[in-house]
Amino acid sequence: MICAAGLLVCFPLAAQSPQEQDMTQIHITMSGSPGAEFSAHWRITHEGETTEHVEESGTVPAEYTFTGTELEGTVKLLSDDERLEVDIQKGSNRSRSSTQGAGGTLTVSIR
Repeated sequence: MICAAGLLVCFPLAAQSPQEQDMTQIHITMSGSPGAEFSAHWRITHEGETTEHVEESGTVPAEYTFTGTELEGTVKLLSDDERLEVDIQKGSNRSRSSTQGAGGTLTVSIR
C-alpha cells in the first residue's frame, strides 16, 4: 500500500475491480432466536494462505465479513430450545443452513 504522510488516505498498489472484490468478500449472517448462543470455527483460504477465526461464545444476531476464495466452518448451537440460522454469501453463491436445540452442529463451506 502507498500512504501519503500526514493524510489518512491509503491506496493499494493493485486495486481489485468491484466484480473481483465481490468474489473475495465472504459475508456471514447469524440469525434465528435472538440471544441464542453459539460457537464457530471458520477457516478462510485466500491466495493460498489459510487463516482461522474462532468465536467461542457468540450470540444471535451476529455478522462476519472475511476476504477469501474459500470458507469452511463448523458452527454449534449452545442454547437449549433456540434456533440458529447461518447465511453465507460470496458473490452470487449463497449457502443457508439452520439447526435447533443445544448441540446442533452445522458444517458449512463455500467456494
